[in-house]
Amino acid sequence: MKIVSYLKEEQEQLAILVNGLLYDMEIIHSDLPNTMGMFLNYWDDLIPLVQASEVAISEGHFTKSGKAVPLDRVQLLAPVPNPPSCRDGYAFRQHVAAARRNRKVPMIPEFDQYPIFYFTNHHGIQGPGEIRCMPDHFEKLDFELEVAIVIGKPGRNITAAEADDYIAGLMIMNDMSARTLQMEEMLLNLGPAKGKDFSTVTGPWLVTLDELAEFEVPCKEGHIGKNWNLRMQCRVNGVQVSDGNLADMDWTFAEIIERASYGTNLYPGDIIGSGTVGTGCFLELNGTGKLNDENYTEQWLKEGDEVEMEVDGLGILSNVIVKEESDLSLLAIKKK
Repeated sequence: MKIVSYLKEEQEQLAILVNGLLYDMEIIHSDLPNTMGMFLNYWDDLIPLVQASEVAISEGHFTKSGKAVPLDRVQLLAPVPNPPSCRDGYAFRQHVAAARRNRKVPMIPEFDQYPIFYFTNHHGIQGPGEIRCMPDHFEKLDFELEVAIVIGKPGRNITAAEADDYIAGLMIMNDMSARTLQMEEMLLNLGPAKGKDFSTVTGPWLVTLDELAEFEVPCKEGHIGKNWNLRMQCRVNGVQVSDGNLADMDWTFAEIIERASYGTNLYPGDIIGSGTVGTGCFLELNGTGKLNDENYTEQWLKEGDEVEMEVDGLGILSNVIVKEESDLSLLAIKKK
């Protein structure tokens, strides 16, 4: 099932997507909530009703189909417009190893010992559409191709063996990065902060695990949890720049949940990203290009670029880079 948040009369509206049409929750049943936050808080109680309604719609037995809205007539929001938190993992060894090789440093052995994540700005979550950037953001502006999960019920000290039961669904995630700001901050061994918090894109909808069952594959040896064979691609202005697969995750979402919930509470609506897939950002691609060819020309995102991410089973997430009307620069006001 695909669950969508969209803008209706300037308010968040929750719906399911069936055959290109959106069915608002209130159309399905008058007792269903109209926001993703409220829906996730009662996920286990409500999801069977919505799944049954989806079957009725698909089989032509739903009596209110005339009230459905075509998908192409609405403005999509992030599936979870106001998440309680957003963590981003570091799960693909291929990406980490390539990035370190490109910097001429050895692979860090701790990567294979435990999964890690960082907190990013949950107020910076957005859906398809414009990504607004300040002048400093355009100093090596980058995309990061990822998949994210949404937590569907509260939990604490969740083991990896049980963690998949806490996943409401999967969605595409673009962890936007202003690399110059990011690298400047991380010289002080803290961050990323201003290099990341201006935009994290998710969407176009949340896909429940039952719809992804056909894509399930075993996780890597020595690991625990579900894994999915989902091709991941990114195109910039129609030109493909990235091509990876979610099945290449070394650390599973279940294992990341285990670590994230250790000694703390996870809540419905919390977002956890996979980290960047191999080839999934210009930072990695540029580094590899320069390593192989000293005349390689770096590529970074610029004003007007269209970034399109496509993941099997999860849809296509599209954004356009726009410039904010401001000349304010953090890079220009550093103290001497």
